[in-house]
Amino acid sequence: MKLLAFSDLHRDVERARRLAGLAAETDVVIAAGDFASIHRGLEETLEPLGEIHTPTLLVPGNNETDAALREASSGWEAAIVLHGEGTEIDGTAFWGLGAGIPVTPWDWSFDLDEEQAADKLAGCPEGAVLALHSPPKGHVDAGLGSEAILHAIEERRPPLAV
Repeated sequence: MKLLAFSDLHRDVERARRLAGLAAETDVVIAAGDFASIHRGLEETLEPLGEIHTPTLLVPGNNETDAALREASSGWEAAIVLHGEGTEIDGTAFWGLGAGIPVTPWDWSFDLDEEQAADKLAGCPEGAVLALHSPPKGHVDAGLGSEAILHAIEERRPPLAV
């Protein structure tokens, strides 16, 4: 299975157009959040991505909520929003979790605490590909990241965590 994975467009419409052009050569697209910037520009950024006909998994970042992402992508047939839920594509299980985890210092940010994240990861089947906005703890600068995500990766052993 050939994947195209990206995140953090932050309203870069030109980059979104380039990514949409690459999608036809893939089997699944994983778009792991932060399409908007501080909850602005979500629809404009998704517009060129809406040209993608390949199954596209959308995970909300901390710059847009899952509800806003579902609404903004509602007319896009290939889009599947995953936030604490999964889907199967061509026999491969996928599970998505968005938001900033753990809670960020910004009052505008869409965040989950570790307990909320663990609850949303509880239903993830073993071996599912994980589509995540936040990294596992210890895998980015200064030990940031989510303990719940790290635990899910260690316990469920996904073939890939994006």
